[in-house]
Amino acid sequence: MSPSRAPLVAGAAVAVAAAVTLTVVVWPEGSGPGAGNGASASSRTSVSPSPTRSYPLSSAPRTIPAVREHTAARGPGWKPAKDSTVVAADPELADEAKLLAKELKIGYRGEKSARSGDVELALAASGKGDPESYTLKTADNRVTISGPGQAGVFYGTRTLKQSLNADDTVPEGVVRDTPDRPQRGLNLDIARKHYTADWIEDRLRQMADLKLNQLGLHFSDDQAFRIESDTHPEVVSEEHLTKAEVRRIVKLAQSLHITIVAEIDSPGHLGAVLKAHPDLQLRNTQGVARQGAVDISKAESAKIVDDLLTEYAELFPGNWFHVGADEYQALTVSDPAASYPQLAEAARKKYGADATVQDLTEGWLNDRAAVIIKAKKIPKAWNDGFFAGGTVAGDKGIEVEYWTGKEIGARPPQDYLAEGRKVINLNDEFLYYVLGEPNDFTYPTGERIYEQWTPLVLRGTEPVAERYSKQILGARFAVWGDFPNAQTQAQVAEGIRMPLNALSQKVWDPREPKLTWAQFQKLADETS
Repeated sequence: MSPSRAPLVAGAAVAVAAAVTLTVVVWPEGSGPGAGNGASASSRTSVSPSPTRSYPLSSAPRTIPAVREHTAARGPGWKPAKDSTVVAADPELADEAKLLAKELKIGYRGEKSARSGDVELALAASGKGDPESYTLKTADNRVTISGPGQAGVFYGTRTLKQSLNADDTVPEGVVRDTPDRPQRGLNLDIARKHYTADWIEDRLRQMADLKLNQLGLHFSDDQAFRIESDTHPEVVSEEHLTKAEVRRIVKLAQSLHITIVAEIDSPGHLGAVLKAHPDLQLRNTQGVARQGAVDISKAESAKIVDDLLTEYAELFPGNWFHVGADEYQALTVSDPAASYPQLAEAARKKYGADATVQDLTEGWLNDRAAVIIKAKKIPKAWNDGFFAGGTVAGDKGIEVEYWTGKEIGARPPQDYLAEGRKVINLNDEFLYYVLGEPNDFTYPTGERIYEQWTPLVLRGTEPVAERYSKQILGARFAVWGDFPNAQTQAQVAEGIRMPLNALSQKVWDPREPKLTWAQFQKLADETS
């Protein structure tokens, strides 16, 4: 996780007679929306051409990420007029409709029938299909955005908003769109560098417009613990987010269909907690302490971490929680049992005569994951916390966040995939923005992500086999605060802007993009 000690098929265009529509289909094999995507009957029918023949066939809306399918038609398209409003066909879409009306500076009329000039948001009648998919139909001076779930309808409003920003018009025709990967987002180290609540909220809005849906918050590390605590206030750093601020951030994220994935890393990276509880710090036979490492042979170590996991699992209502598990310093010495006999003894006592310090460490991961599962969430952990061999194996229900092949315990990504594990891509070659650029890290560029990376490129620059694709659930771009003063908040925001745009494109549609990098950069300016 932390680098501080580590180093498809182009769409086919078929031109037909003027009275018939033009369809551009760009779905890769097996991922198209089909009849079962939950679109309403009306949205699956062809677009009727405009009564006048004076309009050319429309082009797809220009957005980031690019839409996956557009059926062209003749007509002027749509733009908000003086009397335009947004209406919601379903009460569940009221918040999305109000937000769009505010952004477009037009009225919101509630659950009313759409009129000429309006935008209508609707849940598809069947309710089946990817809840993040949507259909956007523009015809007869009206836009209808529908989908199986609220998230998809919301993404349709992002397409409309970007199209208006870029070209002042939503083109005539029908968009059918859905993401390639279910997890898409940003990972932010707020432990080593404090970020204000306002700054984080700005990133959420930026992410939402790019159809990104996951924000990871790494808020505990050796340097600081950055969120107010009721169970252990003694571990909290002076500069931190209050729970009121966190609830405000969470509320905004939920309204933008973004899940916040909180992380409390252990058994390493616990320096801020250990500062208040030095008796729990791991020490070798000479009494030398290991930075950030908790002594996992002590019951009190598990208790304090579990207290915190339980507290913050309640504060963050999303489906996931990250338990860390990387870079435990007890395993970096040549003979862990000799250096830390208390760990070796605890391992044998808990897991049998052949158990090792590695087994005790893996058992720690499973025990922390069990706390998260009890809280009805899916646990995540860094890939170098899953070890090969030994008596104890990491629980298969823990999602593997793959970041490196350099650390103790880290293995090639194929090893995790071959075990049937689900993996999320945080490739440190492309997706690690490490403040101060230590350990040969350089700030990643959007251009490199856009031109060379896909979700299959989990380590280095080589992709894993396509047969593993469904196990790779998505990717996050990660910002780490190793040298927190190397950049200001404003510089970080600017530095990650184009990488986030590029990531957005590649997790929505991993095939080779149609635009050149220069064209993509220009579009990013025009759509935002």
